[in-house]
Amino acid sequence: MKCAWQAYLNLLPHWVRQDVDLYGKEALQELHMRIGLQPEICLGSKTQRIHRNITKDDISFVINAASEYSPWAARTLAKGYLTAQGGHRIGVCGVATVADGAMRGITQATSLCLRVARDIEGISPRASDVTDSLLIIGPPGSGKTTLLRDIIRTKSNAEQGNISVVDEREELFPLYKGQSCFPAGEHTDILSGCSKAEGIEAVLRSMNPRWIAVDEITEKSDCDALLQAGWCGVNLMATAHAGSLQDFLTRPIYKPLVACKIFTTVLVLQRDKSWKKERLYL
Repeated sequence: MKCAWQAYLNLLPHWVRQDVDLYGKEALQELHMRIGLQPEICLGSKTQRIHRNITKDDISFVINAASEYSPWAARTLAKGYLTAQGGHRIGVCGVATVADGAMRGITQATSLCLRVARDIEGISPRASDVTDSLLIIGPPGSGKTTLLRDIIRTKSNAEQGNISVVDEREELFPLYKGQSCFPAGEHTDILSGCSKAEGIEAVLRSMNPRWIAVDEITEKSDCDALLQAGWCGVNLMATAHAGSLQDFLTRPIYKPLVACKIFTTVLVLQRDKSWKKERLYL
């Protein structure tokens, strides 16, 4: 497991660091900071609190440490998050500025969610030998993104064809100062920051991929773009939120993918990180 732990600690106000380091070096999932409330350390199913309230200055410290006053960071902040050194991700809530119906930024941040980025190599040998389109499903926190990342990397290094990753929210291979925080493989191309629909169309036209990978199918436009790519003969890798295979099959948004038999192999993850392989069609 790789984790830039010191880079994570450096994002935090000094009075928070010691407790976070004590409680969370191995197990910390995320830290919540809300003005006027105590920091909440989330350790899987358990939480701990530090007995001092967060101030506006504490929130500003984190944002400045994460962004380093970078214009690139300001662009992602307009979408409600920042990606810091090591791939750590900071979700931001507060008072948003809106223009032409779209959020342009956050002028008064009032709460943060600092998620720890960890990369685990070598967890996908039993999954990376899949030669047809692959879907990973599971509940939040079950490790879908981590598993997909390692499958992409393994296939890429095994020269199973060019892989185009459309990383809309920069979670699969987060970028810091133009470089991926995690190894992506020798035959992987990453398109970050655009919608899955726009990105899939772009890489289809320009990158000659054998595989296209996306994280978290959540909208009808995502499904439409995956259908288009599948009909073009490209193999797909994707993740989706669902508690079980039956849950996935009955959700209206996924019905076009099911009806058109786009995915034939499904990995069903559990909260304990275990998974099993299912075949949708013979």
